[in-house]
Amino acid sequence: MKLLRAALALLPLLLLRPAGAVEPISLGLAIAGAAASALTGIISYPRLYCYFRECCLQRHDQRVAAVLQENLDKKLFGQHLVGKVVVKAVKGFLNNTKAKKPLALSLHGWTGTGKNFVSKIIAESIYKRGLQSKYVHQFVATLHFPHAHSINLYKDQLQSWIRGNVSICPRSLFIFDEMDKMHAGLIDSIKPFLDYYEFLDGVSYRQAIFIFLSNAGAEKITEVALDFWRNGRRREDIQLTEMQNALSVSVFNNKNSGFWHSTLIDRNLIDYFVPFLPLEYKHVKMCVRVEIESRGYVVDEDILTRIADEMTYFPREERIYSDKGCKTVDAKLDYYYDF
Repeated sequence: MKLLRAALALLPLLLLRPAGAVEPISLGLAIAGAAASALTGIISYPRLYCYFRECCLQRHDQRVAAVLQENLDKKLFGQHLVGKVVVKAVKGFLNNTKAKKPLALSLHGWTGTGKNFVSKIIAESIYKRGLQSKYVHQFVATLHFPHAHSINLYKDQLQSWIRGNVSICPRSLFIFDEMDKMHAGLIDSIKPFLDYYEFLDGVSYRQAIFIFLSNAGAEKITEVALDFWRNGRRREDIQLTEMQNALSVSVFNNKNSGFWHSTLIDRNLIDYFVPFLPLEYKHVKMCVRVEIESRGYVVDEDILTRIADEMTYFPREERIYSDKGCKTVDAKLDYYYDF
C-alpha cells in the first residue's frame, strides 16, 4: 500500500515541474518505474492483490460464517434445521486447518424448498462472484450427464475436471444438482476425492467443498413433518437426529437416485444429510413478501394473499404444504405486478 501511494504521489510532482526540466523519455521512464513498483507492491501483498482480482478463498473464515448466517436468516423460511446445520458445518470446516477430508453436504427435499437457494448463498458467502466465480463449479445431471451409454466418459471427464480445478484452487466448491436424476454409479467416480487421503497424485482435496442437491428422500422428510403436525407438535421441534439416519437409508435404497447403493454413503463420506422441510402457507407468504420488497415495490397485502392462495397444497384433505414450495412465486408476481 505504501508503494502504491508513493507511486501516485510521484506523478503530480513530475507533472508540476517546468517543461524543460524533464525530458519526455525521462518522464515516461519515471512514470513506468513508479507504476511497476506499485504493481510489484500489490502482488507482494495477497490481500491487496485480491482486492482487485478474485482469489481462491477471498473472504476470511469468520466473515464467511457471518455472511452465510445473515443471508439464511433474512431469506430462508421454514428451514430451522438447514440454518443450524449448514452454518455450523461450513464454519467448522473453514476454521479447521487440519481437516482430514473435504466437506460433503447432501441437501434433500421437494422442489422449491430452498436447496438451490442455499447452495447459491454458500457460494456467495465464500466468493464474491458466487456461482459465477471461477472457483465454483456447478453440474446439472440432465444437462452435463444426459446419456447412460456415456457414463464411463462422464466419469473420466468429471475426475479430470475436479483434479485440475483443485490443483489450481484447493478451496474449490463443486455443486451437483438433480442427483435424483443422475445415472447410478456415476457419482462414485469422485469417491477418492472425498475420502481420507492426504494426497492423491500430489494433490490434496481436503480443503474442497462438495454439495449435492436431490429430491430423493423428500417423501421421508414429509412423513416426519406430517406426523409432527398431526400430533400437534411444532415443526421447529423436529431434530436433525430424527431425520439423518432415515434420510440416508432412504436415499441409499432409492433406485431412482444417483446415490443408489453409492459408496459415498456406504463409506460414510457424506458429512451431513440436510433435510428441507415442505413449506406451509405462511412460508409461501413470506417468500412473496421478500420477493416484492427485493424488487423495490410496496407490498400489496391483497395480492400477496392471492398469490399464496393460488398455490396448490398437499395432502389433499389437510392442504398443509405447498407442492412447489416457493418456486413459482417469481412468475406469479410478474403477472400481478406491472414491473
